[in-house]
Amino acid sequence: MMRLNRSPLTCTAACAALLCATGAPPVRAATAPVRAPSPAVRTALGRLWLGAAWYPEQWPESRWPKDLALMQAAGINVVRVGEFAWSALEPHQGDYHFGWLARAIAEAARHHIYVVIGTPTDAPPAWLTSRYPQVLRIHADGRRAEHGNRRQFSYASPLYRTFCRDIVTRLAERFGHNPDVIGWQIDNEYTNESYDAGTRRQFQLWLKRRFGTLAALNRAWTTAYWSQTYTAWNQIPLNALPGNPGLMLAHRQFVTATWLSFQRNQLRALRAHIAPRQFITTNIGGLGWSDNWDHYAITRPLDIAAWDDYVGEGQLNFYRNGAMSDFVRGWKRQDYWVMEAQPGFVDWAPVNNSLVKGGVRAMTWESIGHGADAVLFWQWRSALGGQEQYHGTLVGPDGRPEPLYREVQRIGREFKRASAAIAGTSPRSQVALLVSYDSRWAIDFQRQTRRYHQLRVLLDYYRPLENLTHAVDIVSARAPLAHYKVVFAPSLNVISRSLARHLRAYVLSGGVLVLGPRSGMKDQYDRLNVERQPGPLVPLLGGRVQQYYALDAPVAVAGAAGDGTGRIWAEALTPRSRKTRVLLRYGAGNAWLTGEPAAIERRYGHGAILYLGTILDRRLMHAFVERTLAAAGVRSPFGVLPRGIELMRRVGAGREVVILINHGAARRTVRLPYAMRDVLHRGRVLRSVRLRSEGVAVLERTSAP
Repeated sequence: MMRLNRSPLTCTAACAALLCATGAPPVRAATAPVRAPSPAVRTALGRLWLGAAWYPEQWPESRWPKDLALMQAAGINVVRVGEFAWSALEPHQGDYHFGWLARAIAEAARHHIYVVIGTPTDAPPAWLTSRYPQVLRIHADGRRAEHGNRRQFSYASPLYRTFCRDIVTRLAERFGHNPDVIGWQIDNEYTNESYDAGTRRQFQLWLKRRFGTLAALNRAWTTAYWSQTYTAWNQIPLNALPGNPGLMLAHRQFVTATWLSFQRNQLRALRAHIAPRQFITTNIGGLGWSDNWDHYAITRPLDIAAWDDYVGEGQLNFYRNGAMSDFVRGWKRQDYWVMEAQPGFVDWAPVNNSLVKGGVRAMTWESIGHGADAVLFWQWRSALGGQEQYHGTLVGPDGRPEPLYREVQRIGREFKRASAAIAGTSPRSQVALLVSYDSRWAIDFQRQTRRYHQLRVLLDYYRPLENLTHAVDIVSARAPLAHYKVVFAPSLNVISRSLARHLRAYVLSGGVLVLGPRSGMKDQYDRLNVERQPGPLVPLLGGRVQQYYALDAPVAVAGAAGDGTGRIWAEALTPRSRKTRVLLRYGAGNAWLTGEPAAIERRYGHGAILYLGTILDRRLMHAFVERTLAAAGVRSPFGVLPRGIELMRRVGAGREVVILINHGAARRTVRLPYAMRDVLHRGRVLRSVRLRSEGVAVLERTSAP
């Protein structure tokens, strides 16, 4: 049996509950006291894990040793098993077959490979859905889901949750103290809500608990509009149609509460039986940006966050993928796992091309640079049947390595060399981007222009921040902010009184808050704030939005930050205080906007608040961000890097680790501000690094500032 109290792993040395749901070290202020990590977090984070999803139930046991030997030779030290294996674990109701899983775990241990068990509840067996059809999900159009796929169940079904709790409890009793099992993944990629009658009743009861009276609900939702006033709770609809903004926002919040309680059902079953060192997570899909439920709420009770990192069609966009990685790290404000990574290509994109040679290695190291401590590929070996036969793998159906295997083998060797240097380090940033799910939902309900894509708007801010600082946090708008010098809130559409107090306190204590377009238009019920934008922050800003405009053509913008254009969306601002000054004005091109302020700024307390009312072109956006950072004293010692070079910095335990990746087609040279040790190549001391296309360097500096 393997034990975790050893040196880092290498391939050779250690090859119904629903209703209860609800850059450099900081300079400006000290961070809040950091709690000592739990045993489960210490298991998951603090070393490099390389793995794959393995499905032993699909193959003869005689094949297992060969597959695991290939994994060990590639440097793989962890596998995820079991998350789609319910019919193999319980082929008939009450008939449990756990022996094969125990043998698979033991065989993995003989090859120095640890195991994460996935609870199998994403794919219920046919005996369950045929004998108890009431657990099946109802689509928005009224059709009942059928067996033959996955996620055909209703997350809100009390009966389905009973079956889930039973199978998870039995697995936890059997494997909760197995020394070779290091963690658990609950379910798989939470996705589809249900529109059945039982879920509708739960929604209505959830609303009653939240509002208390129909009068309060009617007032919050402004139901006098179009005679929508409700006189009984059972009149409130549940559907996927556009409707009252307050109802739509409440439905998204209810979906979050539903999945949170679905997860809690399994979380309690696990924690009652597993060892403290075994961590619990769930893998979040949707390319990271899925918005039909709140990722911050779902990951809060888990030990670590995990997501599934796929590119799909095309090649790696390192700004987008880096932003999504930073977004994931912000869910719990700690390092995370990539539970599924793209092994070259997928089978669900419009064109399922392969990443370029070296692209998987670059993508893997990018994840590590942004805070991942584990990368597991999906999947190990091609299944002979099923819906994902064309999906990329590391080993083909014949059991022989695919061409990508050698690239993963190289990653395994590099992880072995770098694990000790990276252990105990995390990305650090002086700047943050703020995200709010209520704001995302509110804007998506009423976009006003099809061109307003919130992820693209976020990336407009992220790109210059990443170029200038090489370290960006993306966190909840309600996260602690005291240790950031500057925070940017690109689309903070919903600002309640309590959130306004949180942001005001940040500014008063010395922070710089930059609000983007559409900020503060709505309150917590998706009603218009009577102060106009930015709602309760108008007194802090000393100004407000006079009017907003969806643009059909760009408009000229110029001022202290430079000149360029605004596009997609524009707001005419009005200063209301002598201390509020104009940074940018609109030029000719749109008579409603000509000469009106496009960006204003006010010093307040020890800090400042800025409002940018339009989406700037890339050149002017870079200048605007650069000016804001310089005024706040934010700079990176690495300066501006050559085009196509991504730099990531992890700090901790008296060390600084820098990961450099060349995403461009040409060789590039990066000059370092100080000498650093080359972790991947015999510890050479370097003052500059030359990288070929898709090249990677991992550099270490001890006694980091």
